[in-house]
Parts: sequence; C-alpha cells; structure tokens
Amino acid sequence: MAVQLEKARPTGPAAPEKEPRSQRLSSVTTAVRLLKMFTEDEAEIGVTSLAKRLGVAKSTVYRLASTLVAEGMLEQNPETERYRLGIALFGLGALVRQRMNLSNEARPYIFDLRDATNETVHLAVLDRAEILYVYDLESTQAIRMSANLGARKPALCTAEGLAILAFQPEALVDQLLREGFRKRTPKTDTDAATLRTRLADVRKHGFAREDEQSELGMRSIAAPVRDSTGQVIGAVGMAGPLQR
Repeated sequence: MAVQLEKARPTGPAAPEKEPRSQRLSSVTTAVRLLKMFTEDEAEIGVTSLAKRLGVAKSTVYRLASTLVAEGMLEQNPETERYRLGIALFGLGALVRQRMNLSNEARPYIFDLRDATNETVHLAVLDRAEILYVYDLESTQAIRMSANLGARKPALCTAEGLAILAFQPEALVDQLLREGFRKRTPKTDTDAATLRTRLADVRKHGFAREDEQSELGMRSIAAPVRDSTGQVIGAVGMAGPLQR
C-alpha cells in the first residue's frame, strides 16, 4: 500500500524563469559540473582526470579547484593531492533537507516501520536516472544494511527506483531504458523487456521487490509515496540481509 503525504508546499518565492544560455556564466557552469563529478564510489578525483572529463585545460581546473577550496566547497588530500567535496556543502545540504517536506513528513512513519520490523528503512526520490537517498534509518541488529544520505543508485535496479518509475510517464521510462546502465551485481536486470515486466508487476501489486539486483546479499521491498494529488514523489523501502 502506498504511503500518502501532504503535497509539498513552496517555502520561498517562485523560481525565476531560466535565463537564455548566452546569459549564463561559463565559469560558474564549469564549477558546478566539477562538483557534480564526485560520487559515493569516487570520492576523490585528481586535476588531470577532472580536466579530461570537463573538457577544459588543467590550469582552468586548478584555478577553479583552488577557489572552491578557499570557499570550503572542496578539500585537497595532502597525501594524494586529489580533491574531495568540502564541509561547506554539508551545511548547504542540511539547509536543503530542512525544506524537504517529504523527508520531514515521512519521518514518524519511517520510525514506526523500523520499530515494527527492526530492518533498515530508506526514503528515496528520483533524480533523472538515479534514486537519491534522503533519509536512512538503520536497523539496530548487528548485521544490517545502510545507505548514506545523498548516496545514489541506478533507479532501474533498486526497489525504491522501480516503485517510483512504475508510475512515471512512459516517455521517461523509455528514455532510461534506451540509455541503459551498468550492472551492479551478476543478478542485475538490464534487459528492457524484463524491466518493463517488473514495472508492470509493481503497478499491479503496489510495491516493488529487489533480490540482490543492486547489492549482493541484500533483499529489499519498497512502496511508492504519493502526495495529496496522488502523484508519486518518492518511495519508502525496507532492506535486510538474505538470511532474514
């Protein structure tokens, strides 16, 4: 059964219309792209690699990185000289999270679910082809699953992602299936027809299941979270080891 929450309300002024590309600052765009290069799997990246991925000169990356380090957005590992995300971004992320009505309103239900099952409970939202974990409440058992806040996984190989995608526009699903994604485990389903069948199964039963498709040794189940209009805006999932 899907969890229903109040529709998220705007907490600030309306977003301005997007400016024409010609009015954007290329240096700011490059700096933002640089920050987005870092992931949970690749927490530190060197100048040479960043320059190659961004398609700019190493000197440009060095100047941008030095500026971001000075502002606390990046840190440099003194041993490897590679860069990693800085603590200033944590503070900004905390401010964003405070404004996320979904996370705030779901919190008591997540605690209830964890207390009833003593398994790890996740809350995730869709971000393009990936899910983003916005809340994680771990089991108190010694052997348990976890997902760091802000961690990402391909939506099509997770229970939470399938629970959300099953109720998204068909055009979006078609695009993600065309783009494909890398297998995370030997059991990851990447066949388009198989994934369409799984999504149809989610729509039929109202929940999604995952059996080692994203992490070996882990099984999970997830249900879509809807706002007051019935639109799916996220998913709540419960994960645990195979032996349980």
